[in-house]
Amino acid sequence: MGRYIARRAVTGTLTVIVAIVFSFLLIHLAPGDPVSILSGRDNPSPAMEQALREKYGLDQSVGMQLLTYFKNLLQGDLGQSISNNRPVTEMIGERIGPTLLLSLTTAILSLIIGTALGIYCARRAGSKLDTAMNGISYLFDAMPGFWLGMMLIMIFASWLNILPTAGMIDLRGGYTGFAHVMDVMKHLILPGMTLTLISAPYFFRIARSSVLQVMSEDFVTTLRATGMNEGRIFRKYVFKNAVLPTITVFGITLAYIFTGVAIIEIVFSWPGMGSFMLKAISSRDYPLLMGIYLILSISVAVTMIIVDLLYAFIDPRIRYK
Repeated sequence: MGRYIARRAVTGTLTVIVAIVFSFLLIHLAPGDPVSILSGRDNPSPAMEQALREKYGLDQSVGMQLLTYFKNLLQGDLGQSISNNRPVTEMIGERIGPTLLLSLTTAILSLIIGTALGIYCARRAGSKLDTAMNGISYLFDAMPGFWLGMMLIMIFASWLNILPTAGMIDLRGGYTGFAHVMDVMKHLILPGMTLTLISAPYFFRIARSSVLQVMSEDFVTTLRATGMNEGRIFRKYVFKNAVLPTITVFGITLAYIFTGVAIIEIVFSWPGMGSFMLKAISSRDYPLLMGIYLILSISVAVTMIIVDLLYAFIDPRIRYK
């Protein structure tokens, strides 16, 4: 297992490096640059544009810029944001916390709720509850997240006036301690509810179909023929086999945790990485975009390794040589 982890770590590192190279080349070879945005469209000064390009190293070739980026990256320097003139590490550090809070909370809730309902309905396949839950899951899965978010704002914030419409905290409240925690939780309800409602149906269908597939296998039929209790069959044999696809989906969800909530963050003005990334794209902030892509690449590589290890832990048939 130790050798396997080491090989996967090397593979993950190479994946991150390749992702960095491709991301760097794509954003630098695309038309336009941050200097043209900073200098404005009306009568830009060629001298000022040249000075800015020299300041940020944009006057060099793309290959030389890439080598410089890797050199600085090895020293732990992600560069300076062009549009904000602040260290990229500092800016990402301010935004990563809110995104992790929102994304992890909703991912775990979606996993628990969707998987539990999927397993429950699978064991009662064909019942009225199963039919109803299937219809509801397709309804919410097809529903645009931004539209659902606005509907929840209209109901709970505008009509009932019981929840805040936007932001992460009440700026006028000045809460501290436990009151501050409760204020954040209150602001988390609507965006969290939106993401959970549109994510849980996916886990529901994966769990339901996996359980039904495993319960139709020959070995389950053999166990039933021996007179083994149905509950024991499910707990000892069916569940462990059926939960593996759910773990894969959850791992993919966590891997893209920083960009998967961008639209919801914009709807609720949540100060996270998703909306932050869209602003960086619109301003063509190369260092900031590369910092965000680096975090995304690392999260994908690390999550995939963790998922593989969970597979080996849950399913003893899996062996890594």
